[in-house]
Amino acid sequence: MKKILLGVAALMFAGLLAGCNQLTQYTLNEQEINDYLQKHNEYQKQISVPGLLDAHILLTQLHSQIGRSEPGKVTLSGDAKVSITSILGPQSADLKLTLKAQPVYDREKGAIFLKEMELTDYSVQPEKLQTVMNALTPYLNQSLRAYFDQKPAYVLNPDKSKSAALAKALAKGLEVKPGALVIPFSD
Repeated sequence: MKKILLGVAALMFAGLLAGCNQLTQYTLNEQEINDYLQKHNEYQKQISVPGLLDAHILLTQLHSQIGRSEPGKVTLSGDAKVSITSILGPQSADLKLTLKAQPVYDREKGAIFLKEMELTDYSVQPEKLQTVMNALTPYLNQSLRAYFDQKPAYVLNPDKSKSAALAKALAKGLEVKPGALVIPFSD
């Protein structure tokens, strides 16, 4: 009987802590960020290397890993379809990209942005287009950085939940934990 009472008390205490957490912070997990990116990612860009080539790039299938491979950072992986026009004629390639960024909360917009975006790794198919992609990489990196500086990775929806409304009104920053972004509320 004593063990049952202790178990019930422990469950009640855990419930209270979880309830308090909702009043002190708003937590977003990787799946919520991934869902938002799938619905709102619109990266599509025409990139030119003057006198060499033009490339149309469409970024798809973005997935985040929060604070796992590098503390305080978000790593995105995704695919890109690339249509290239050059002196060699039209070609197309598929890329697998890995990007790294610093998540930042913009209280005024109620949004999380991925700043200082950097293309850290990629592979290209067919491999014969590796040299062409090497020439495009600096332009692609600059374009991705500009895009994610302006386009949020997540926007709080105060109509969705009370804790999202509290986060938008009372947020005092952003903490990166393994697998989650935490928006603590101000006092």
